[in-house]
Amino acid sequence: MINAPTIETMKESSLKLAQSHYENFPVASVFLPAHLRGPISLIYGFARQADDFADEGDISVEQRLALLNSFRDELDLLQAYIKPQTAFFAALGTMIKVNRLPYAPFYDLLEAFSQDVSKTRYANYDEVLDYCTRSANPIGRLLLQLYGQSNATNLQYSDNICTALQIINFLQDIAIDFKKNDGKQRIYMCQDEMSAFGITESQIASFVRGEEKVDENWQQFLLFNLHRVNALLFAGKPLGRILTGRIGFEMRMIIAGGERIMHKINKVNGDIFNFRPSLNYWDWLVIFSKALFRV
Repeated sequence: MINAPTIETMKESSLKLAQSHYENFPVASVFLPAHLRGPISLIYGFARQADDFADEGDISVEQRLALLNSFRDELDLLQAYIKPQTAFFAALGTMIKVNRLPYAPFYDLLEAFSQDVSKTRYANYDEVLDYCTRSANPIGRLLLQLYGQSNATNLQYSDNICTALQIINFLQDIAIDFKKNDGKQRIYMCQDEMSAFGITESQIASFVRGEEKVDENWQQFLLFNLHRVNALLFAGKPLGRILTGRIGFEMRMIIAGGERIMHKINKVNGDIFNFRPSLNYWDWLVIFSKALFRV
């Protein structure tokens, strides 16, 4: 007879998922207090699985949306105090109850991932920011709630950081996103700004296929985006000093990770098609040092 998974087992599985998946920042790392690593890994596990529904594999749009809806159904059961269908959601529900977390951020994440499936173009920066309020900011808000540090000032700092990290990820993964959505080429770059810099979708396709090298227009376009996202990340940076102890150190690591990716994009003059930035051992030493010395 196979024993049913326990809450601790699901926490361990989620922690392994967090540790095995590449990210530009630490997720539930050893630097956090032990009592927070389990809850954060469950939040990450929820977001990671749902994001994969929207992005990974060769399934149809309808199948992706159905999988995301199955997560909504599980959240609905939890909110109604009804036993969920899966062991993961049983563990997630217990964690939410114990830590008194709101459900709205989890629903927001699902809405963002569903948008990933159905929306492939963003007309302007306001549309991108609106997407980030659901795709990234909910994570920071949940973490502040876990930390007992959720107030208006900290929430604004957190939103700035999370939005900046999301946009940095967009810049890093332009080529990868272009190949997603059943060949419909997902582009998170603002359409009006692409036009202003003389960037066309056919050029991006040529860059992705290696048929054309990035030109000065593209380099200036990426530089413009880097300057803007750097200002956004800087606007949230005080949170790394407001949060104390190990959670403050973790936050400074997260911020430094975003800064390091921006540095690497700038170093290759925006050619993320041939030199997609990723963090190596040396980069993590730099990030650790910046977080330690509050740079």
